[in-house]
Amino acid sequence: MKTLVTWIAGTTLSALASASFAAAIVEGEPVNETATGAELFQSNCIHCHNGSVPKAPHAISFNMMSTGSIVSAITEGVMRQQAAHLSQEERVQIAQYLSGAVDSVAHEVKACSTDFTPVLAATSPPWNGWGGGIRNQRFQEAESAGINLNTVDQLELKWAFAYPGATRARSQPLVHGNTVFVGSQQGTVYALDLSSGCAHWQYDAGAEVRNGLTVAHLESQSDPVLFFGDFSAQVHAISARTGVSLWKSSVATHADATITGSVKYYEGRLYVPISSSEWATAADPGYPCCTFRGSVAALNATDGSVFWNSFVIPEASHETGEINSAGARRMAPAGAPVWNSPTIDTKRGLLYVGTGEGYTSPATKTSDAVIAMRLDDGGIVWSQQLLAGDAWNMACFIGGGGNCPEENGPDLDIGASTILWQGKQRDLLLVGQKSGDVYALDPSAGGQTVWHKKLGRGGYAGGVHWGMTANKDTLFVPIADTYFPGLPEAEGFPGLHALDPLAGTVRWYTPALDECPEDKKPACDPGLSAAATSSNQLIFAGGFDGLLRAYEASSGQVLWKYNSLGDFETVSGEVGKGGSIESDGPVLANGHLLVNSGYQFGSRMPGNVLLVFGLKRAAVTEGLASE
Repeated sequence: MKTLVTWIAGTTLSALASASFAAAIVEGEPVNETATGAELFQSNCIHCHNGSVPKAPHAISFNMMSTGSIVSAITEGVMRQQAAHLSQEERVQIAQYLSGAVDSVAHEVKACSTDFTPVLAATSPPWNGWGGGIRNQRFQEAESAGINLNTVDQLELKWAFAYPGATRARSQPLVHGNTVFVGSQQGTVYALDLSSGCAHWQYDAGAEVRNGLTVAHLESQSDPVLFFGDFSAQVHAISARTGVSLWKSSVATHADATITGSVKYYEGRLYVPISSSEWATAADPGYPCCTFRGSVAALNATDGSVFWNSFVIPEASHETGEINSAGARRMAPAGAPVWNSPTIDTKRGLLYVGTGEGYTSPATKTSDAVIAMRLDDGGIVWSQQLLAGDAWNMACFIGGGGNCPEENGPDLDIGASTILWQGKQRDLLLVGQKSGDVYALDPSAGGQTVWHKKLGRGGYAGGVHWGMTANKDTLFVPIADTYFPGLPEAEGFPGLHALDPLAGTVRWYTPALDECPEDKKPACDPGLSAAATSSNQLIFAGGFDGLLRAYEASSGQVLWKYNSLGDFETVSGEVGKGGSIESDGPVLANGHLLVNSGYQFGSRMPGNVLLVFGLKRAAVTEGLASE
């Protein structure tokens, strides 16, 4: 743990797939006194986990993790290189000191009875995929949501599901009929009964599934088909009724390629955003940095064959003739990963994606940009850069990192999906950035800026981090503005902001108040980083602090609040843990509210639960009467 050479480079925490191995190591009595583990942590780990490295978990977050998951991370997972000089006994001592407990093997998931089969709708659900639809508005009509102003205060927790062996939950659930489909950190995809939480089936993808699933009805299949990507850059198609694999296709053109954003289905094709972990690999000064280029691939939904793969950096990476401080060759250009789910514009025959920072110097003109591509062949029609000169990789966080570009960031990429908002007067492409800036672009005029609004201080974790939402007349912007060392001392504005989509003027702002327990700080933070979700009357947003709130759309008043931080009795009889609500956002469907809690990344609070809320019985009757 002397450096963060490959911190997050294998964010699958692949060792969690072998939880039994880690559990076998840590079962029984502690190997040595706690003080020994404390000494080892202080001498080997603390200088990266004391808050000075923004994307490394703060030491306080480890006491909310299991011993087994920590052992896995430093033995076979993301921190194996940093812990390579330690003996297995020393690794166990560190893990036991950090967790404060000795735990056992991951639990078994409760299975539904054999005659209890999923009931699936004849058509695709009104909320499909990560953004709720092809325009990524994250909007659900009130009648489909089944929750309104009169009933929102009657929401109650119906059941909780614990992802075995996980320290984060970031695959947004999909509801289709009476079934919840969701992926997990350990690479398992689950089909859970919406009423009870029991599992109809499980599918092993082989790598972490961190994006939301998409469902489609194909002429070639009698049952609906689920589509999703995994961290090894494989796209999967499986039967929604049985969980049986139909096909699997690799879209990787680089060793560090991965799929973090959700695939988008439209008219028989899947549009796949491709990002990478090379930004982390670059922290190794001996690595020839860098060669990855962000791209979008179009696949045939029937068999997974590739129609096209369009790179956002047209020029292939090549040697520059320069050598870094460790003697490794410098390569360029590279970077501009596509972290977000594509937005489909049927009127213009285009798709839109936002890109991340450049990995090499100078940053390309397509980094931190909105890119418009043709649906039929992937050709780039226009590109609008929102932040020039943003070149950064993990070497910039490491002292003496030989691959840090001279610009050194500021790493303020476009992580959230763009929203295609179609108003009565005009269409707009609404874009949020980690800088705290929000833009309206004209999709008919090459992405020209219509208006621009600065809402937050911004930073590594937002600004606008994972996603905005828009109903028919308002854009809702969650702002994180969490503080990390090294960031400007400017005032932050964490909370939910409501804007006029046509003019960009602020209609209201509801700050995210600090309600964090003192013993959970700084891992607990009031910022709103997760994607928000709206209906005609309500907005739902979760925070770093584990709080899930329902806001009135017209005023920003908080109408309902639930604290997900803590322990939950789950459907399998095991104790699940809630933490920060991050990444994916709440889902509204059929009178239910679903959200993940727990995010062990970037100094946030770990956890492993899916929480499913529904209305009290009396409220259901009241809500129907008010429609």
